[in-house]
Amino acid sequence: MNQAHFGYNLFMNKDYIAIAQKTLQIEAQTLTDAMASIGDEIPRCVEMILGCKGKLIVTGVGKSGLIGAKMAATFASTGTPSFFLHPTEALHGDLGMMGEGDVVLAISYSGESPELNAILPHIKRFNIPLIGMTRSSSSTLASFSDVVIDISVTQEACPLNIAPTSSTTLTLALGDALAVCLMEAREFKKEDFASFHPGGALGKQLFVKVSDLMQSDNLPIVNENTSLKEAILVVSEGRLGTAMLINSEGKLTGLLSDGDIRRALLDEEFSLNVPARNYATKNPFVITDGSMLASDALVLIENKKIQLLVITDTNGVIQGALHLHTLVQAGIS
Repeated sequence: MNQAHFGYNLFMNKDYIAIAQKTLQIEAQTLTDAMASIGDEIPRCVEMILGCKGKLIVTGVGKSGLIGAKMAATFASTGTPSFFLHPTEALHGDLGMMGEGDVVLAISYSGESPELNAILPHIKRFNIPLIGMTRSSSSTLASFSDVVIDISVTQEACPLNIAPTSSTTLTLALGDALAVCLMEAREFKKEDFASFHPGGALGKQLFVKVSDLMQSDNLPIVNENTSLKEAILVVSEGRLGTAMLINSEGKLTGLLSDGDIRRALLDEEFSLNVPARNYATKNPFVITDGSMLASDALVLIENKKIQLLVITDTNGVIQGALHLHTLVQAGIS
């Protein structure tokens, strides 16, 4: 039996579904246990962070540093000014990034990380409040901390009970819990969240307007008395799949779409020489408010089962057009 085949058999003999389930079970139990042990440290941390006039500085090394960086990003995007500071960089000049009014959140599972412990005296020298996340209340980190959040676990999900798995999951979850507490305390709303994420999906839902996306130049507009033949050319060249028909006063009177043209072909009296209005959709649905949110416009398009939404002024004069595909391409949902 060759080595490759042996490796394949070894792979097939493992129940990876059961292994994955056990991993999730261990980590879920870790979170459940933590729920029961939460005390006044969380309210004290919330009060401390709310009271700071500066920033929440998160620090840690290794896996704790990676978790800390994510936590800082979460705090920053949910209304708590925050950034991540690597302890080594802090020792080489970045301590200057700390100042009066700041709060430091330091993470170390053992509480004895040399790189982190080296900056703790300097943090206290600046009289900066310190929140420690560690498993040991007797650790160096805990001794310097004003508040300690317990991140001890009974078992890592790693089969060797060595690699940070359950402990990093718990640390991250407690960071999320603290961020949510702060959001509640600040009455942080989805509009606030979107203002920090203008390019995200929620930002697009709350800020992008119809006027930002609608086409207003080179619109496929023809007079309603134009022959069907000429109107079809406009439909083809307009790239919206539709020609907009107007009367002599420049007001919208109908839409001639690809679908209208296909249905016209079934008419026994079909002629390319008749006015385009004969086969157009009369009195199409329009909106007169270009400031409408694009997400609301999408809802209208879906409910009306149309492809093109025309925007007019209050007199019925065309201002622009918004196609369903444009909304999709812009990431509006």
